Amino acid sequence: MAKKSFISKFFFKLPSSPQQSTPAAETPRKEVPKLKLVFFIVDWHRANIVSDVCAEEKVRFHFTTIGKGTANSDILDLLGIGSTEKAVIICIEQEVGVLTLMKEVRKKLKSYGPGAGIAFTVPLSAINDPVLLIFKQSILKNEKIASANAGEGVNMSEKFSHDLIMCIVNHGNSDELMNTARAAGAIGGTVLNARGTAHQGAVKFFGVSVQAEKEMIFILTEREKKIAIMQAICETHGLNTDAQGIVLSMPVDNVIGLSLE
Repeated sequence: MAKKSFISKFFFKLPSSPQQSTPAAETPRKEVPKLKLVFFIVDWHRANIVSDVCAEEKVRFHFTTIGKGTANSDILDLLGIGSTEKAVIICIEQEVGVLTLMKEVRKKLKSYGPGAGIAFTVPLSAINDPVLLIFKQSILKNEKIASANAGEGVNMSEKFSHDLIMCIVNHGNSDELMNTARAAGAIGGTVLNARGTAHQGAVKFFGVSVQAEKEMIFILTEREKKIAIMQAICETHGLNTDAQGIVLSMPVDNVIGLSLE
């Protein structure tokens, strides 16, 4: 018998949509939950509010890091992207539990009004089996939650109307990059500090030196604006510039402001 590949042995591909059929040659695993990454971006002093809700809702995995808002100080719209320290909370949750999680966070932040923050989700395509097993244990419970939430106020859709643009640049270039992105249609973004490494082959191919200190900029944008923003960033802050920028995007399937007002 042929040995399983590394990927098939340790990771399991998650279903991408309810309509996707399984090839006849494959033996599907029963009751595989659809998982999503849920991002909450709020002011740093409100991070504990989101963490408390995650604990109350028994979210199994959530991680918090500190970032910096990049929008102009007079932009206090529904997205809550201001020029303050930001908390980025990333959760792994079953799709059926996302609605409840977002609703509860909104309730706790409702007193803050517009500018309370933003939440969005990114679908996962694969995850390691031991983690998947943890979520399988509560499938029936979460199906009941999904049924109870049917018709509730937060709009959850499979349609990809937004994208998350992620830029990785040398430290000190985020402000100029955001000026470029705004000119191309972006509202704002969140900056995280990072440390970069690269394989020697990639360094030789691009003819660049790798600066260890990096900045990661997350820009949430409407899908129709994505190409213009990415092109502007690549032209001004790409690999052949001092910023040595890498730009990529991923689809976002649910976006809500965390204010009820």
